[in-house]
Amino acid sequence: MSVGIIMLVHTALGRAEQVARHWTRAGCPVVIHVDRNVPRKIYDAFVAGLSDVPTVLFSRRHSCEWGTWGLVAASQDAAEMMLEWFDDVRHVYLSSGSCLPLRPVEELVEYLAARPRTDFIESATTADVPWTVGGLDHERFTLRFPFSWRKHRYLFDKSVAVQRWLGYRRSVPHDIVPHMGSQWWCLTRQTLSAILQDPARPVYDRYFKQVWIPDESYFQTLARLYATRIESRSLTLSKFDFQGKPHIFYDDHLQLLRRSDCFVARKIWPHAERLYEAFLSDRDGVMNKTEPNPGKIDRIFARAVDRRTRGRAGLYMHSRFPNYGWENGVTATKYSVFQGFSELFQDFEPWLARATGAQVHGHLYGPDRAEFANGQSVINGALSDDALLRDNNPMGFLTNLIWNTRGERQCFQYGPRDTKKINWHMARDPNAQISVISGAWAVELFRSNANFADIRKEAAALQKIESRMLDELRSPDVKARIRIWTMAEFIEAPMEPLQIIIDEIGQKSLRRLAEAPLMQDLAGFGQFLQNLKNQGMHPYLMGDFPVDPLPRTPIGRPRKPYLVKK
Repeated sequence: MSVGIIMLVHTALGRAEQVARHWTRAGCPVVIHVDRNVPRKIYDAFVAGLSDVPTVLFSRRHSCEWGTWGLVAASQDAAEMMLEWFDDVRHVYLSSGSCLPLRPVEELVEYLAARPRTDFIESATTADVPWTVGGLDHERFTLRFPFSWRKHRYLFDKSVAVQRWLGYRRSVPHDIVPHMGSQWWCLTRQTLSAILQDPARPVYDRYFKQVWIPDESYFQTLARLYATRIESRSLTLSKFDFQGKPHIFYDDHLQLLRRSDCFVARKIWPHAERLYEAFLSDRDGVMNKTEPNPGKIDRIFARAVDRRTRGRAGLYMHSRFPNYGWENGVTATKYSVFQGFSELFQDFEPWLARATGAQVHGHLYGPDRAEFANGQSVINGALSDDALLRDNNPMGFLTNLIWNTRGERQCFQYGPRDTKKINWHMARDPNAQISVISGAWAVELFRSNANFADIRKEAAALQKIESRMLDELRSPDVKARIRIWTMAEFIEAPMEPLQIIIDEIGQKSLRRLAEAPLMQDLAGFGQFLQNLKNQGMHPYLMGDFPVDPLPRTPIGRPRKPYLVKK
C-alpha cells in the first residue's frame, strides 16, 4: 500500500514542485490542485516542469479564497482523482504547497500502515472548540454568508447583523452534528470514498456552501458519519497566533521543527533554504522514529505569543503602543516618589542617597527642567532635562528613565508645582512607591519673602491642585504603594515613617537609621497658617497645626543609655 498526497497550491510553485518530487521519490502519488487565480502561463510552466513524473496528476482548478467553498471543492476533486487513479492508496494526506515533510516519507508510510483503519482529522463540536477567532462559532452553521469576509468586510458584517436582528436561522441537516478542526487531515480510503460517494452528498454540499470557512468543518463533520476510528488530531504541525493567523517557519526554526517529531509542518517560508535542504534530503534518521508530539514546542509558542501581545514589562516601542490598560507593566522596575519631603527637610536628596544607595533626583517634573541627580543635564538613554521635550510625553519620559536605569533604584521628588499629567500614571503603576506629606509645599511659601497677598493666592492654587492629586491617589483603581501623611502628623514622629520608607526601598541591609535629615525651622509656621485663615484661605491639607510654636521632637542622634547605681 502507499499514501496518496493531495497538494493545494497557490503560490511559490517552485517549492511545490520540489516537495512533490520528494513525495514521489518515496513512492507516494501526488495530486496537485492549483488555484484558478494563478495565471495560465505560470500554471502551464508548472505542469510542464512535472510532466516527467508519471505519478503526479493535476485536478480541475477552483478559485480558492480563504473561508469559501472553493477550498472544499478543490479537495473533493483532487481526492476523487486520487481514489480513481491509484488503487493501492490506503490513506490520503491533504497538504498545502507551503507544507514541508519533516521526517523521511518511509516513516509516515510505516506509521499509517500500522494503523490501516485510523483517520487522523481534528474534529470537535463547536462547544468544545477553544481556538475560534472572530466571534462566530455555532452561527457559522446557522447563518448565510453571501459576501467575502476579506474582500467585502463591511457587507459581511452587515449581513450577519441583519440576520441576527431578524432572528434568521438555517436548519442543519438532521443526520449530522457540526464539527470543526484543522483542514489538514489524513483519511483512510474507506472513509474518504464514503464521504465522496454518499447519496446525500448534494444535500451536504448545498448546506456547507453557505457555511463560513467550510474547509474547517466539511470533512470534519462528515468523517464522524463513516469513520470507524478517529484520532482527533492532525499529523501536520501548524501553529496559530492570538489573531488566528498561522505562524510562518523560517531557517532559524530548524531545531525547533526537529524537536516536534511531526511528519509535516506548515507554513514554511518559501525562501527558507536551510529548512528545505535539511528536510528534503535523502539522509536516513534525520529524526527519531517517535510518536508525533507537537506539544513539545507548545510552551515555546505560548511564550512567543505572550511576548508578542504583552511585550517586555515597561518597554515601549514605536510598533507597540498598547491600548490603555493593556500594557505589560507601566514601568520596568520599582521606583520611589517623594512629595513634600524636600520642602520639609534640608538637603533631603543627599541624605536619602546615603541612606539607601539609590539614585536620588530632585523634581524630575519641575516647571523649568528635569532635576537629574548630581545636576546632570543628560542621563542614561540620552534623556534630556529639557522640560519641553519631557512634557511632550510625560509617561514616555518616566518609562524610558526607569527602563534605561534598570538595576539601580530611582527616587525623585514630586509636588503640585510639577507636571500634573504624570500623577495618575504613577498612581496606577504597581512599581511605584509614593510617599506624600500633604501641605508641605506651604513651607516654601512660609520661608519666602513675597507679599502676603501673593502668598495667599499661590497657596490657594497649590492646595487645589494637591487636593485633586490626592483624590487620584486615593482612587480604588490605584495600584501603586501609597502612603499619605498630613504635615502635622508627620512631624510629630518623623523617624518611624522615614524608617518604613527606607526599609521598603531595601537597597541596603535592613537596620535602624543612624542619621536623620535636618528639618526646616518651623518656628512661626502655625501662626503663618492662621494668617492665611484670617485672610480667607483655609489651609486644611497640613492637618491640625497649633498656632503656638510646636515642641520640636528630637530626630538627631539618640541619647546614650546610662545606668543608675543604687
